[in-house]
This record gives sequence, C-alpha cells and structure tokens, in this order.
Amino acid sequence: MKLNGNRYGTHRVIEPKGVLPQPARIISNDMEIWDNEIKLQVIRLNIDSASFHQIKTKLQKQGHSDLEKAFADHIIDLTNRTGKHKNEDTGSGGMLIGKVIEIGPKFEMKEPVKIGDKIASLVSLSLTPLKVNKVNKVYLDKDQAEIDGEAILFSSGIYAKLPDDMDENLALSVLDVAGAPAQVERLVKPGDNVVILGAHGKSGVLCNAIARERAGVSGKVIGVVRKKEYAEVCYATGCNEIIIADATDATTINSEVARLTNGEMADVVINNVNVEDTEMASIMACKDRGIVYFFSMATSFTKAALGAEGIGADVDMILGNGYAHNHAMISLDLLRRNPVLMKLFQERYTD
Repeated sequence: MKLNGNRYGTHRVIEPKGVLPQPARIISNDMEIWDNEIKLQVIRLNIDSASFHQIKTKLQKQGHSDLEKAFADHIIDLTNRTGKHKNEDTGSGGMLIGKVIEIGPKFEMKEPVKIGDKIASLVSLSLTPLKVNKVNKVYLDKDQAEIDGEAILFSSGIYAKLPDDMDENLALSVLDVAGAPAQVERLVKPGDNVVILGAHGKSGVLCNAIARERAGVSGKVIGVVRKKEYAEVCYATGCNEIIIADATDATTINSEVARLTNGEMADVVINNVNVEDTEMASIMACKDRGIVYFFSMATSFTKAALGAEGIGADVDMILGNGYAHNHAMISLDLLRRNPVLMKLFQERYTD
C-alpha cells in the first residue's frame, strides 16, 4: 500500500502534471491502492449516453461488421492507453458498479462500506482509474458493458450502496442519471411550463415524472422527441403535450412551444439529448429570464453562450452537474413510488 495520496487523486495523474484526474489525458491505473483509496472488482460499466452514442456511430462509420466486438476492443484500448474510460472526443465517461475488495485506512467514507459490499460509483469514469482485463459483453441497446476488471475510488469520490430491493443493473441505470431528476426537483415550481428535450430517454423519463410532480395541475410538461412512437411513453411518464421534432430544429421547437403555451414559453427547459447542436432549440424554447438546464454531455458551452447572445436571449443557463445532495436517494425513491417508471426501467435495463 502506498502512503499519503491526495484526496482528489492528483497522485495518479501522469500527463499533464498539475491537473486533476478528470482533465488529465493519462492517469495511472496501477491497482496497488494508496492509503486513501478503495479498490473495486468491477462488474459493469454504464457509459454515458452521449459518449456511447458517439463511439457506436464512429465504429459504424469505420465499417465494423461486429459492432459489439469493436466496442469491446475500444474499451480495452482506451483504458490501456489512458488509465480510464474518458471519451477522447466528448470528454465524458459514465459510471460503474463493483464489489469492494480493499479499503485504505485513510479513505473518507461517505457511507459505511465493508469488503464485499456492492456499490455504484457516482463519479465519472472520465476520472476513475480503471483496469479492464476482459469485456464479457457489450449491451448496445443499454449503453452498458459487462467486464472483468478493477477500479479505484479516491477519498473525494462519491458512491452509493446498491439497494436490496432492486436489480443491480436497473439501479445502475437510474444512478447513472440521478443528477438530472434531482436538479429538476430543485428548479421546477408549481405552475411552471417545463420543456424536456429527449423526453423518451433514460434521464428524460425521470425528468418527466419529477417535473409533473413539481409543476402540478396548474403547470404543463412538454416533451420533445424525434419519433411519433415515443409519445406513448412520454405521456405515461408525465408529459401533458408532445412535440415531434428533431432536437436540433430550433425554429420548429420555438414555434411549437409558443403554440402550446399561448406564447408564454417555458419557465424551465431541460436538455437530455445525446447529440450535438441542440443548444439553440433549448434556449429558444425558454422565456425571458427563464432557466435552461443542460444535462446533456453533448452540450457546447461556446455554442450555448454565443448563441444566446446572438439572438438576445436573457436566460439563465446551468451546465449539468451529475451530483446533487441526496441525488441517489431522490432518483431511487422516484422509481419506487412510480410504478410506470419502475416497469419501464425493468423492461429496458434488466437482462
């Protein structure tokens, strides 16, 4: 065991020196722990939606006939070269579930854990030292990979013990996007008009439900999806109205939100989509002095900031923080009390 590691993990940064593990290009995935770390035997990775979509599309364009094998090879190559699973194009990661196999004596526990406990990391794979020995299966429809490997959590890292009343893969799927519904719970007030881009996806359906609860009968939740067949799920999970449009089509979304709100526009806009160039649609759906929350990891700060300036939109823009106090508990409890969401997640994310 190595001694006196930095609580933020800077002792593992290889290149460039002087930065934190997330922005670093290369970190050490040597699995000898420092005294303020814990080591996990990794069971499954949940790669964030924007990253998974981008990697899959890139591999398809390269002409790989066996996409699952190509994705598995990509995971091993990336972690061998950089020590972590940080998408080199999007900069994003994901999260994992694993079994605790070693605990350093100076590790700062957020909640009590012991050897053998299964936990979900609530920090990004883009900063987590990860050693992948083998990829057993890639779930191309779930943004997940079952692996044989090990990972390290730093003292500053957050995690959650997996609940006993829920399938672990289902819990992983919920915890991966737990920051979104927790932030929506903070932002939406009774009577608000809420627009949710990507209302059919994993984070989207959770946001639909929590927005419906918070906005109440005097508010309105409007989902934006690209396919008509997605509408049924969106209505079932909390949307009052649906706009069928490409999330990059800012003018159509602007006019449709205006029509559905009698020109008032949205008090809060939540962007959950996993593709680029959706910043302006989000901004143009929002009213003056409203709030736009970009949970999507495909968001460009430059496009959002300069785009809003360019059309004279005075809106408050929040970049999605995957962490909020009690976000794991908020999201898991939402699933427990909402049978429609529970059934949907069971169908989508259990093997």
